[in-house]
Amino acid sequence: MKRAEPRDGERRSRERPRRRQPYTYWVRETTADAAPLPVPKKLTAQDILSTQSQPTSLGSVWNKAGTWEEKNLNNWATQRLKELLKSVGSLDLSCGKAEISDVTKCVGDAFLVTVRNKKRVGYTYELTLKIKGEWHLREEKKTVNGHIDIPEFSFGELDDLQMAVQLSEEKDYVQQDKQQIIQDLKKRFLQPVREKLLQFEQELKDR
Repeated sequence: MKRAEPRDGERRSRERPRRRQPYTYWVRETTADAAPLPVPKKLTAQDILSTQSQPTSLGSVWNKAGTWEEKNLNNWATQRLKELLKSVGSLDLSCGKAEISDVTKCVGDAFLVTVRNKKRVGYTYELTLKIKGEWHLREEKKTVNGHIDIPEFSFGELDDLQMAVQLSEEKDYVQQDKQQIIQDLKKRFLQPVREKLLQFEQELKDR
């Protein structure tokens, strides 16, 4: 069967290319009640001063908002504790004198935490202090060596600071003399050591 030829109108309709639909967008006309366009304003000296007087963030440069940030202060704290404790100096005892010759153990952690632009510090440490002194026992001058152990203590707990004294050569002393030396060391060193640790706490808070 022979296919019918399209009429002229139909042919032109099919061959006519389609037109793309144009984009439509709205343009607001300026009205009397419309908000005015922003105008650049030059800062005055008062504006600059006001900006500079605003409180700064306590955190690092990257932490301008002052959100959670923790800094490890172990290196500074350990070195500072040793310096302060060795500066106690020589102390007079009931039958002699003694001093802290070294800090043989200084183990712990110290930190500074910034939370919501507020600063909080803390630490936990254990100490061993090497003691060297001289005592007059029964009309005899004798060199005495030992150490003071301070068990774990933390920020705000210095009122309950504890000390345990150990003499290096206990067998060389009669029991009465040994107890007298131990009590002397505890009694004379407790307060000076506590004062140095309080100074350490204050320096930690001021960082």
